[in-house]
Amino acid sequence: MNTTTIHLPNRRHLLLRMRFQLLGGLMFAILLPALLRLSFDQQVILQSNMQVTIFAAFIAHTTGYLFYKRIGNFPGVAAAAYILPTFALTYGLVFATIFFFRFDYSRFQAGASFVQSTLWYFGLSLITRRLGAYRLAIIPGGDVGRLENIPGVSWHRIRSPDTVVEYASGVVADLRADLSDEWERYIADRALSGTPVYHVKQISESLTGRVEIEHLSENTLGSLNPNHAYLKIKQAIDWASALFVLVVFSPLLFFVAIAVKVDSPGPALFRQKRMGYRGHPYEVYKFRTMNLSASIDDEKEAAITKAGDERITRLGQFLRKSRIDELPQAFNILRGEMSWIGPRPEALVLSNWYEAELPFYRYRHIVRPGITGWAQVNQGHVAAVDDVLEKLHYDFYYIKNFSPWLDVLIVFRTIRTMLTGFGAR
Repeated sequence: MNTTTIHLPNRRHLLLRMRFQLLGGLMFAILLPALLRLSFDQQVILQSNMQVTIFAAFIAHTTGYLFYKRIGNFPGVAAAAYILPTFALTYGLVFATIFFFRFDYSRFQAGASFVQSTLWYFGLSLITRRLGAYRLAIIPGGDVGRLENIPGVSWHRIRSPDTVVEYASGVVADLRADLSDEWERYIADRALSGTPVYHVKQISESLTGRVEIEHLSENTLGSLNPNHAYLKIKQAIDWASALFVLVVFSPLLFFVAIAVKVDSPGPALFRQKRMGYRGHPYEVYKFRTMNLSASIDDEKEAAITKAGDERITRLGQFLRKSRIDELPQAFNILRGEMSWIGPRPEALVLSNWYEAELPFYRYRHIVRPGITGWAQVNQGHVAAVDDVLEKLHYDFYYIKNFSPWLDVLIVFRTIRTMLTGFGAR
């Protein structure tokens, strides 16, 4: 019997292993600066401020690495772009805590540790990028044809059960398809050999950031239930941060309100009924960005903002691109109607339209709607039913992977969106 061999590595390269990356990072970012100080003063290690700094840097570096790795696991993430903000966040929080409690620490050691942490992981990302794309072997049968259209992966279709996969990051199959006994034995052999076997839907979700729902089942509903403990924690964080924003940025809110009234006649705030948490309507607050005189008779058309919409004022263009028009929704967060992060709420007329056209649309209301969200940072503003279906897939992915890690990633991407104006209309 002729046997075909596909060479795709089954073992992870040393540079990709957590043990090497983290231990190497700790040595480069913490041990090396300490040794440099020791070369000038051998008694420095006995000083309490040096010991506090090393311990704090260890916590900040390890936490930063774990955040960076978790964020890098989400679809479409160029992990290198999040190295600097992630380590800036963890080092900033740790040393702000030390400063708050008035512990003495070494600024040289802290600064050197932060700089060398980012340099270490930037260097690793540049080197590991040359190791090639993620490699997956595809078992024919069922709904696997669409996989090869997903970029960023080196796909290799297996033609026969006689194929030996010596090197593979994983094997993908449609486990719901009616596969032959030979292919089922092949899948079992690959699993026993230590090669990961993925269901086509599982790998598609992890690579595209979308959950495509054809029909609801017991398993589907179970996997889409958000973590209720994190729901409570997130609500508390939302409430505290919304109160902080309203207090600290009240002068900015007052200035924008005056600017809106001066720019065009009408109230400073725009109010609209939208569909909210658990399907309960509520009234959303935003800074007004449209002329009131430009009215549209059709209620559904009036609720849709099109590209280059003539109703948008001059100031409104800036407020929308910078997302400053969304800040009054901090009041909605204080009232428990919204979150900073979640599926974007739609006007009641649009929500009723989408519910009539799209199955399971209402399920997105299982978490609080957000000012920003996974669909917004990936897709931008959409209104057509076909585009909203794709948006729904992104919303379901957010609900299924509901976690602080995904929220941190959305925050980073939202900052980028605010700077670039992506998806604004």
